[in-house]
Amino acid sequence: MKELTLIGRAERVDFPGLSFLKVPAKIDTGADASSIWAHVINLEGTRLDVIFFGPGSSHYDGVVHSFPKRDYAVTRVSNSFGQREVRYKLKLKIIVSGRIIIGSFSLANRSSKLYPILLGRSLLRNKFLVDVSKGEPLIEKEKARRAKLKEEILVFSEEQ
Repeated sequence: MKELTLIGRAERVDFPGLSFLKVPAKIDTGADASSIWAHVINLEGTRLDVIFFGPGSSHYDGVVHSFPKRDYAVTRVSNSFGQREVRYKLKLKIIVSGRIIIGSFSLANRSSKLYPILLGRSLLRNKFLVDVSKGEPLIEKEKARRAKLKEEILVFSEEQ
């Protein structure tokens, strides 16, 4: 069996085929599938055109990436609330902690999420060991989100 690579709860990953480097990714062992933020998804005949990330992201470049039928599929995913939705998924080359792997990524609107990439169990299995005290989390952005949530809870409590 190949040695497992130690990663943290968040890592910077590269997508060499798409020219995206050092993209923050959340490691989620509770999620089966991985996902990537897709801002625009258009099916043109049998070709799938995708613009990754969104205008608010430092990784957004507005470039349309086209995928022939053999490179995409349709899948059904369930979120943490049990709601199911149909999404496109792509096989993409990704570099995680120096390891080059091919993973399946569902295309999702992650504009409201802190991390534009989510890496789930299917991608992690038999390759990585997760230590939540390690990695490159977006500490300041996480703190700001927690502070905003506390403020919203306080305002809500006062209104009741």
